[in-house]
Amino acid sequence: MLFIGLTGSIATGKSTVSSILSSAPYNLPIIDADVLARKVVEPGTPGYAAIVSYFGPSTPDLLVPVSSSPPMPERGPSGKGRPLNRPALGRRVFGDSEERKKERGVLNGIIHPAVRREIWRALLWCYLRGNWAVVLDVPLLFESGFDLMSGVVVTVAVRDPEVQMRRLMDRDAHLTREDAQNRVLSQTDVRLKARRCEARGPGRGVVVWNDGSREQLKAEIDRAMAGIRRASPAWWSWLCLLCPPLGIASGAWTYWWNLAINRQWKELELKEKAKL
Repeated sequence: MLFIGLTGSIATGKSTVSSILSSAPYNLPIIDADVLARKVVEPGTPGYAAIVSYFGPSTPDLLVPVSSSPPMPERGPSGKGRPLNRPALGRRVFGDSEERKKERGVLNGIIHPAVRREIWRALLWCYLRGNWAVVLDVPLLFESGFDLMSGVVVTVAVRDPEVQMRRLMDRDAHLTREDAQNRVLSQTDVRLKARRCEARGPGRGVVVWNDGSREQLKAEIDRAMAGIRRASPAWWSWLCLLCPPLGIASGAWTYWWNLAINRQWKELELKEKAKL
């Protein structure tokens, strides 16, 4: 089974690409890390308890307020607690100051291990179903190390930073320009992600540029998927499924190759920094 790592940055169109890939003619299963991240912090989960314990004392509006319309009781709709107030939590952790980086690290330390466990369960299920490929929709694909297990990485990017800012503010009307900028700055520059993706080489790293219309994006996806199918046909996935030792060997080779690619990328980064 081919692991397609799908990444990008906030408001670059990654969710749109994921939606297209999950629909005909591709019909690929999607493992969405954002969806899982919400699941593992729902009221009653260990992740929810850890976030409330750490951020609650210093963030009075951390939870959705009690109200009668719409109904929001003190213990929440499920009786396990009120949901997290995501905009309030976002203001605590997004930004490029040292304090916000520290708080973001704490939050990621709570969420990421739980999301990883959910991803592995979902991957196993897709493998047992015999899917020829599965899409790992992970915003922090490189940062979390999931690129190491991806046979192909697809990065959704925009060339114009203003396009990203405008889309984010159109999508989340409650954000000020400063809030939007903090959220963009809290992630690796998407153009750098695109360069890192391309450094994986032909057939292993594909950049989908999304500065234009949905029709243009669809054409970019069709181009990308045609190349991916040529490099990893369905018969190969079935062969790996029917012969587990071959599948294990293929996975080990992919992991080793990706490790080598990452070492080359880090060496390139060091050389570029030395020139500054």
